[in-house]
Amino acid sequence: MRILVAGTAEAGRSIPVSQVEAAADLYLKHRWRAPRRYGAVAPLAFVLADSRAESLDPAEMQTLAVELEAGLFPGREAGQVCLLTFEGDETAVLQFASLSQAALAGLIAGRGYAGPPGHVQVITAEEIRAVPSAPSEAVVEEAPRAAPDAAALTPAQDAPAASAAEPIVEPAAEAATADARDPAQSATLAAVAKPATAKPPPQPEKPKPPPPPATGWWGVYHPPSESFVGAMIGLRSDLLSPRPTEDAALLSRDLNCLNDAQASFAKAGDAGMLFVPFSFWNLTSPASQEAYKRRLSRYPMAMQARLGATIYDTPREPSLGLLSQIRAFLQPHFAYIDLNITEPNFPVGTLPGDLATSITLTLPDDDLRMRIEAIAKFASAQSAYRAKGVRQGVTGLRDARELDACRAAGLRFVSGPAITDLMASPIGAASAQGLPLKVA
Repeated sequence: MRILVAGTAEAGRSIPVSQVEAAADLYLKHRWRAPRRYGAVAPLAFVLADSRAESLDPAEMQTLAVELEAGLFPGREAGQVCLLTFEGDETAVLQFASLSQAALAGLIAGRGYAGPPGHVQVITAEEIRAVPSAPSEAVVEEAPRAAPDAAALTPAQDAPAASAAEPIVEPAAEAATADARDPAQSATLAAVAKPATAKPPPQPEKPKPPPPPATGWWGVYHPPSESFVGAMIGLRSDLLSPRPTEDAALLSRDLNCLNDAQASFAKAGDAGMLFVPFSFWNLTSPASQEAYKRRLSRYPMAMQARLGATIYDTPREPSLGLLSQIRAFLQPHFAYIDLNITEPNFPVGTLPGDLATSITLTLPDDDLRMRIEAIAKFASAQSAYRAKGVRQGVTGLRDARELDACRAAGLRFVSGPAITDLMASPIGAASAQGLPLKVA
């Protein structure tokens, strides 16, 4: 991994390389934990090793770019820190680590470099893109394109002119001579001597369908009125594997959701409440807050009255001081603050009523009986929730019997695969009739 810092001059002072290295080393010490290993091999160059993975996770590297940028350039526009990752054999990695800043700039521009090939990615807080490790193909192929033209002219000058009525016949000796010539020239002669046997140009490959989007929307359903009242954005990867636990990976997921949610605002139409996710512990980190803030600065203020923040990984007994700080951070952008919990016996009685507008239970990954018991236990505290003015919701429903249990208990907001599939855009606030309610 190589680090480039652009625009390091500020108020006549440049940031020392040692300060950037110290920030990166501190990050890797806390994030790149055993059994993964890392080490500095040159100025602003680190070798990262992970025996459990075949390649680096670019999203995790982007989180590093975001946090380095927030720590080194607080308040500055995005684009101050650029990471280059290189994946290859040990010799190639060490040669990449010794490249000059000018050579790295050439890689970023797509011009490649003269060393061993590898997989190179340019990563900033704003983008992840692969670049060629070899010099540009346009430069490499310029000479081969010219060679066939010269080869085609040379035999034509030496051969006697053939009558238009005479067929062109290639003698065996001439064919053998052609095979001994330069490959480009031989190919050109064969094309002249045997036009009838020339292969038709290859048919263009059919374009592959684009991969499904990384995010989608779950409908938020209100059983008492049999209607949808909004939607919450989620990641498609969660349908296939458990959510990661490391803060860096969670921050990257949240930033992706914030980006995609913003793109969906124009399509939201009359959608009601729109919820986006935040990690509780990342909301307590200044560097992660800076990354969140950069995304939220693009959110239109006109949407504030319809937006909600779902804070997942909320501990069973969260610090009231931290909750107050989180609320102050989110309130300028969100009208609804939802605490997502996994303990159905969450002590809502100790929570000041103005710190959250709702509390949503994520059902445990257990059998149906245990999940319905969790719904009943959560619903048993309804009087305490009403006394605080806090709404209750349940998410992750995957069976019609779970919806029936929520209805019977009087719980008012539900979502999950049993309610809707993961949809491409937020659902409108409307009656469930004719809308994609999967169970009724």
